[in-house]
Amino acid sequence: MTDQTPGLDHTAEPPAELLTITEAAQLLRAPVATLRYWRHLGTGPHSFRLGRRVLYRADDLRSWIDAQHGQTAPGSGSSR
Repeated sequence: MTDQTPGLDHTAEPPAELLTITEAAQLLRAPVATLRYWRHLGTGPHSFRLGRRVLYRADDLRSWIDAQHGQTAPGSGSSR
């Protein structure tokens, strides 16, 4: 008999809507160090700790990206 709770896999990856800092960095096409720096400054997308892991909700990342897109000054971005 084992001491672990049945059905709980402690080595499993987080659900798809939760991204690790590495996955968030890939999505944002930014170095992991940049996300760590933003986290230190309190800027960047909302993140939280779950145990030892720093996680990002996919919805929070999309909202942050949309907010950054809205802050672009007219004429400073690429023309479409």
